[in-house]
Amino acid sequence: MREIKNQAIQALRERVTADMSPKRARHTLAVEQMAARLAELYCPEKEHVLRVAALLHDVTKEWSTEQHVAFLQANGASVTPMDTAAPKTLHARTAALLIPAQFAEYADPEIISAVRYHTTGREGMTLCEQIVYLADYIDDSRTFPDCVKLRSMFWDASPADMSGEQRRAHLARVLIASFDMTVAGLIADSAPISADTFCARNSLILQSRVEN
Repeated sequence: MREIKNQAIQALRERVTADMSPKRARHTLAVEQMAARLAELYCPEKEHVLRVAALLHDVTKEWSTEQHVAFLQANGASVTPMDTAAPKTLHARTAALLIPAQFAEYADPEIISAVRYHTTGREGMTLCEQIVYLADYIDDSRTFPDCVKLRSMFWDASPADMSGEQRRAHLARVLIASFDMTVAGLIADSAPISADTFCARNSLILQSRVEN
């Protein structure tokens, strides 16, 4: 069974990266590897799901804003002025919609939701959503200062040496820090901020207070 899954993953890698620029392909493969590393820490049984979600998370990233809008509207999804003012978030929505149409064998709700919320997060994120979101932020191809800082924050704490409870608390802290960085960057750029991002951050903070 594992060999069959490995063959399927390799076929998906080749299919997805064939249509990407070299830079986007490198990032996608790096996110897959990071998702697998995080899966080993948090949910080894979900490694296959997380690898697939990572490979599919940016399949529409290189579309134009016009392509995103047209695809969303053609699939009955609303497009608001806020959406077009934050075009970098559109690819998460279009990629999630594309999966059932062009990657039907991977139209698993866990995969689709992890792709859908990998950019903004959302209130009450599932573990798979959290891992793909974080893998996208801290994969080894990322050189932006915030990404480098967050990657160090996560790995320098030696999560492999933590108990399961400590490891989950560490993940929440790092995710909160990531949302803080995202919000600060968007404010500095005078850019709109997704309500889902605020909700994701607040949800994690409240969850952490309850658990403590």
